[in-house]
Amino acid sequence: MKWMKFRIKTVVEAEDVIISTLYDIGLEGAQIEDKVPLTALEKEQMFVDILPDGPEDDGIAYLSFFVEEKEDGSLELNGESTDKDTIVAQIMEELEDLRSFMEIGEGDILVTETEDIDWINNWKQYFHQFYIDDLLVIPSWEEVKEEDKGKKILHIDPGTAFGTGMHETTQLCIRQIKKYLTEETELLDVGTGSGILAILALMYGARHAVGTDLDPCAVEAVAQNMEANGIPAESFQMMIGNIITDKDVQDKVGYGCYDIVVANILADVLVPLTPVIVNQLKEGGIYITSGIIDTKEQEVRKAVEAAGLTVQEVTYQGEWVSVTAQK
Repeated sequence: MKWMKFRIKTVVEAEDVIISTLYDIGLEGAQIEDKVPLTALEKEQMFVDILPDGPEDDGIAYLSFFVEEKEDGSLELNGESTDKDTIVAQIMEELEDLRSFMEIGEGDILVTETEDIDWINNWKQYFHQFYIDDLLVIPSWEEVKEEDKGKKILHIDPGTAFGTGMHETTQLCIRQIKKYLTEETELLDVGTGSGILAILALMYGARHAVGTDLDPCAVEAVAQNMEANGIPAESFQMMIGNIITDKDVQDKVGYGCYDIVVANILADVLVPLTPVIVNQLKEGGIYITSGIIDTKEQEVRKAVEAAGLTVQEVTYQGEWVSVTAQK
């Protein structure tokens, strides 16, 4: 599949308006390039604890739209055949209309033909089956080898949500979950992503799991991975929202009802999360945290202890840290 790329040079303030305007003519899924610093929410949703310094914001933005190119060289927009020049003319007309009442910058349009790439699935070439101790993690697009049949297998496809199991922090959490869960375990997974941690806990015998995440993409990813691993729908309840700040989410999750709470997020999120999440734990419940770069270990430990929890152990893998505590 080939695509024609339409790249517009504009200004940051005009991004949303241009995207909305061009959506009306059939151009969807804009790729945005600018130098605007990340918001606090965006940082929460990323899995990088120490972000690199970015270039200074110059107010310039580039918006790219992709239109499928057919075998005969024509383009398809809104289900109809068209051509490059027609689309460019439509974009220019819309930009000129916008220019009459707002600043849109240069408004230049660069048209290029992309390679035959499936952006959503291209990353899969880098994700292959692997072991975490005795557990085989295998993506949905690979077959189980004959010699691996009969072993403990986790089928995982993160889709657009975080969590393949390859990252050190996920592996640290997995080992701690396996260590502390029982057949009676009620587990809460904060920052669920693909659902890998909660699904694995259910596979190893936990009774029930609840997951929360900020990203709506997690809902579909979790549903697909539950099905792939034969997890009944009633065993895992998924919620979208910020459990740190949203009282409704806290109420829905419930208080004093979890044997294990696992949070594989970021140190800067774990610090405000911990005094909130302690209310969801049962007395004697286990709190497993990870996503902690080694330089922030003490910061998380202090937050855990300040919330009245007792640190049970701290485990390490590479430069990453997991802190396990008990209520």
